Amino acid sequence: MLDIKDIYKAQENIEGIIHKTTMEKSNTFSKICGGEVFLKYENQQRTGSFKIRGAYNKIVSLDEQERKKGVIAASAGNHAQGVALAAGLAGIKAVIVMPRNAPLSKINATEGYGAQVVLHGDCYDDAYGKASEIQKEKQMTFIHAFNDYDIMAGQGVIGLEIIHNLPEVDVIIAPIGGGGLLSGISVAVKSLKPDVVIIGVEAENAASYKASKKEGKCIILKNVYTIADGIAIKSPGDKNFPILNRYVDDVVTVSDEEIASAILLLLEREKQLVEGSGAVGLAALLNHKIDVAGRKAVCLLTGGNIDMNFINKIIEKGLIKAGRNINIRTVVPDRPGMLNKITEIIAAEGGNILNIYHDRYDKDLSLDTTIIHIRLETNNVAHGERIIDVLKQKGYNILL
Repeated sequence: MLDIKDIYKAQENIEGIIHKTTMEKSNTFSKICGGEVFLKYENQQRTGSFKIRGAYNKIVSLDEQERKKGVIAASAGNHAQGVALAAGLAGIKAVIVMPRNAPLSKINATEGYGAQVVLHGDCYDDAYGKASEIQKEKQMTFIHAFNDYDIMAGQGVIGLEIIHNLPEVDVIIAPIGGGGLLSGISVAVKSLKPDVVIIGVEAENAASYKASKKEGKCIILKNVYTIADGIAIKSPGDKNFPILNRYVDDVVTVSDEEIASAILLLLEREKQLVEGSGAVGLAALLNHKIDVAGRKAVCLLTGGNIDMNFINKIIEKGLIKAGRNINIRTVVPDRPGMLNKITEIIAAEGGNILNIYHDRYDKDLSLDTTIIHIRLETNNVAHGERIIDVLKQKGYNILL
């Protein structure tokens, strides 16, 4: 089992290499949650995520023979960058296998750190299988993303930093993918302050640890899909599983819509760009799946490597979840002036029309009617509901 001594050793190993990231209280999220919410900004870490901690600790722990062989890893993106940078700093050749759908920004960054990238499969587990094949063929040293005690120890240094900066912490919230991060943090924190509550958060479409915990053994999910690609793992590590069971107090899940909404709020309120896996903890808090009322809670923002081509979709999901973008349809007589009437009502109620179009050719329409499709920007759910109510009062049959 991982020991606190291993984490203190890792702290020495990575000193001067990683950033001791800041941790600040968020007044906005504290008000929403009814407690004191502190954000740990690992999205500002080197390579844009916490993964460099474990990767560097593992690589500096290799013996000379293991280094000569070069290293290989599988990753959805963040571990890839951590291993690539750590290997580059140590002068070691690195090959990283990534899923074909990995964000282009993460692929480019990994190559930019000097690693060779091989694209294979649709998720981390597919990439892991390919990396294992290459490792056997070329006899390279495998650097696992989470199922490794040196990796866990490196991630566990985050727990030491939290206790140092906020000794009175009551709750720590972090994502679970394979379990390396939460394994390390929970060992560090529980060894120093056993009463601190540790809560893991998974994406509901990739909840492998929650399913495994229920069965009492590691199980493999058939499929995983989530915008939180960094935690889209089909099964927790067999080394992580007993540690999580021993130290983690609870695990909750969040939907992609909830994650997107959290990303949007972090952009607007905290001016922080955070990827899906990095925002799951805050998503759980904002949707009241974790009660921190009257307590001091630390929420880890574990990464900020979000694909710029994807961020627009995430923002759109967040706006819809927050009720700030809505789509409505209504059937009206196909006569001059009908469009003007409905837009005047919307404008009078403070709605902003983003786009609008007619459909005169739907098979269910009579010849003298048309469907008007409108996308609206509203302030919140209540504002959108008010506009719809007013339109209904004016005689419009509104379809959502």
